[in-house]
Amino acid sequence: MSEKEFTSSPPPHSTGLLYQLRLFFTALQFFTRLPIPRWVGFEPHWLQHATRYFPLVGWIVAWACALVYLLAAQLWPQPVAVLLSTVAGIWLTGAFHEDGFADACDGLGGAVSRERALEIMRDSRLGSYGVIGIIALLLTKLAALQALLPLQVVAALGMAHPLSRWLATCLIWRMDYVREEGKVKPLAQQMRHGEFLLATVLAVLPVMGVIVLGMMSWQRIVAGVLLAAMAAAWLAWRFQRRLGGYTGDGLGAVQQLSETAFYLGALATLPSWWRA
Repeated sequence: MSEKEFTSSPPPHSTGLLYQLRLFFTALQFFTRLPIPRWVGFEPHWLQHATRYFPLVGWIVAWACALVYLLAAQLWPQPVAVLLSTVAGIWLTGAFHEDGFADACDGLGGAVSRERALEIMRDSRLGSYGVIGIIALLLTKLAALQALLPLQVVAALGMAHPLSRWLATCLIWRMDYVREEGKVKPLAQQMRHGEFLLATVLAVLPVMGVIVLGMMSWQRIVAGVLLAAMAAAWLAWRFQRRLGGYTGDGLGAVQQLSETAFYLGALATLPSWWRA
């Protein structure tokens, strides 16, 4: 989740279903290229509270990627279908999260001061750590997905996108935003407990759906969730230790790394006593 520019204006006092729809469409507009109805409008205040719907945005990205994969798999081999699905996801989100991951790699890669690390992460130019990091990440993601069975690819996409975005909201919920001034400031303030609970439900529902439909064994799902959570926790620790909190780029890094970690966990060869 890289950083975007906002203008500040007083938030309207809205409640009810219409307000919830505005929050959802605000999150969708911020994190994807998808058009939204004109009546939605925009207020920076909405984006702060739209964090509750980040996993729901993940649902839509996952469905789009899964649809492209299923259509492409009818015409081309598995690696090509996975590649086209990944490209579709990158296009749909405008490489928003990938950009954040690359910036985080640049900021955390070298032995520099906290202030210099934040300056590097703010710089739009890409350094060697960022280039190497994003290439390695994408290659790992592609290799893991193409090694899964077709039904497992659909299941993994459906779970990993909402879950990874929920893990990013965990940083908003529990950590401090480190920039005194920042373009993502309306997004970065802490979540309310109720908002985090709703985000959690939206992240768990796809997992429950996959289990009920029998699309993937629960052992592989647990392995994916655990590895994704470990990746997010490690990055959160790195951000806290190095920066004293997180940035918008850090949220994107958590989303990308935990998504990829989920695929690796779902693919892993499990011990005999753990396999289905």
